[in-house]
Amino acid sequence: MRKLPMYLFIALLTLLSCNDKYPDLEDGLYAEIVTDKGTMVAQLYFEETPATVANFVALAEGNHPMVKDSTLKGKPFYNGLTFHRVIEDFMIQGGDPLGKGSGDAGYKFHDEFVDGLVHDSKGTLSMANSGPDTNSSQFFITQKETPWLNGRHTVWGKVVIGLEVIDDIIAVEKIGDPRQGKPKVPPVMTQVNIIRKGSAAKNFNAPETFKAELAGIDAKRVKAAEEKAAADAIKYKEYKERFDSKREKAEKLPSGLAIFIDEKTDGEKPALGAKVKVDYAGFFESGELFDTSQRELAEKLDKVNPRSPYQPMNVPYSNEARLIAGMKEGIQQLKVGEKATIFVPYHLGYGEQEYGPIPAKSNMIFEIELLEIVK
Repeated sequence: MRKLPMYLFIALLTLLSCNDKYPDLEDGLYAEIVTDKGTMVAQLYFEETPATVANFVALAEGNHPMVKDSTLKGKPFYNGLTFHRVIEDFMIQGGDPLGKGSGDAGYKFHDEFVDGLVHDSKGTLSMANSGPDTNSSQFFITQKETPWLNGRHTVWGKVVIGLEVIDDIIAVEKIGDPRQGKPKVPPVMTQVNIIRKGSAAKNFNAPETFKAELAGIDAKRVKAAEEKAAADAIKYKEYKERFDSKREKAEKLPSGLAIFIDEKTDGEKPALGAKVKVDYAGFFESGELFDTSQRELAEKLDKVNPRSPYQPMNVPYSNEARLIAGMKEGIQQLKVGEKATIFVPYHLGYGEQEYGPIPAKSNMIFEIELLEIVK
């Protein structure tokens, strides 16, 4: 009779022992997290958050398709890693191969926020991240409800056995600022074993699920981007056509700025250096609004910025104004009460560098009105 290779025998023995160890568990997918402070068993929400659970399971079982580092590939990822951050009345965090909070598995993936899956109790498993769609290998387990994390971190499981281990891990001696939660001797995850109960869990192929979910989210993003572009083209059509018409009639100045006077007046010409009040709206060539002093316009085009005061700006009528070159030059072409549309080439704007919402080499269009001289 052919003998099983020793590593396969050990893997099979581990699988059977895990499943036999917890006979009362209902059908589902679970993680046995064995630490030097005790053992936790967590139910994993593989149907609700398939990508996140597939990521964890594939890492734990050493078959994650996106792990490229030769020192990590093909090995149970979490075995031997620590809980590097443990904060009382908050959570325990682990899964960093560097053990410092800055490491990951060499890739990032998307958030999976699901209605009803929230940080509402002790033992909630959630993904650590550095911002939207930056999940990798790090995760945390809460010691109490943390509702301020809802919609910011993906909830993907809960501890069903061993809740007291969370307290034991948090109770370890810490060094430095207690708010940082740095353990003097970080608790270790000696093993993470996956337990499958029932046919659905047994048929859950983590590597294939992760790849399929990633492909699906990429396709959704492409489709969403295309739909947004089509909707934006309709939304901004009025403005683009208006600007295209004015551009043909605009006066081009030696600097490269072009200006179309929308309303001419006999108003006062401000003295150089005088302070003036200016209403403005800035657009891309597509007709998309990116900034304005007019709340009504921002609301109309779904571009409201909650941080904006939405009021005219007070600026010097001179080259000393802290504005892009094209805006300074355009304002100085106007008298009080006049309105104009100015066409600003990128070299008179933000140049070849990206600036906030303005992509590099962006030509811009501004509608401006010189309201008054500030006395």
